Amino acid sequence: MRVVVQRVKHASVTIDGNLYNKIDNGLLLLVGFCSEDDDSMLDKVCNKIANLRIFEDENQKMNLSALDLHLEILSISQFTLYADVKKGRRPSFDKAMKQDEARVLYNKFNECMSKYLPCKTGIFQADMKIELLNDGPVTIIVDSENL
Repeated sequence: MRVVVQRVKHASVTIDGNLYNKIDNGLLLLVGFCSEDDDSMLDKVCNKIANLRIFEDENQKMNLSALDLHLEILSISQFTLYADVKKGRRPSFDKAMKQDEARVLYNKFNECMSKYLPCKTGIFQADMKIELLNDGPVTIIVDSENL
């Protein structure tokens, strides 16, 4: 499982020209699963994300988490995080989890994340337009293989 975590001032997802969800200060998560993933790592990943100390305290040190500050999450499914670009110019997505399995795991991930922080989502497999104001910018990659 791979999650790109972006600290944002605001983020939104638009689907078919309509605003679907938005958050103010919080975390935008781009969430992808590989074919070998299962739900055994979900709580570990969610806990890590909720407790990442990537928000500044009164001394401008990254010492506070989204959980400390009671912020929101905007979670977006992103199978392209498992693109393989080693050969040729067209990415291969063979390592990405098949869509039916990924949908189930993505929904479980969002349920798990909601135990820590309010979690808004896009729609799995929809053509989504994401707008964000990255704060910092701060972008962290959380990979379940490294936890």
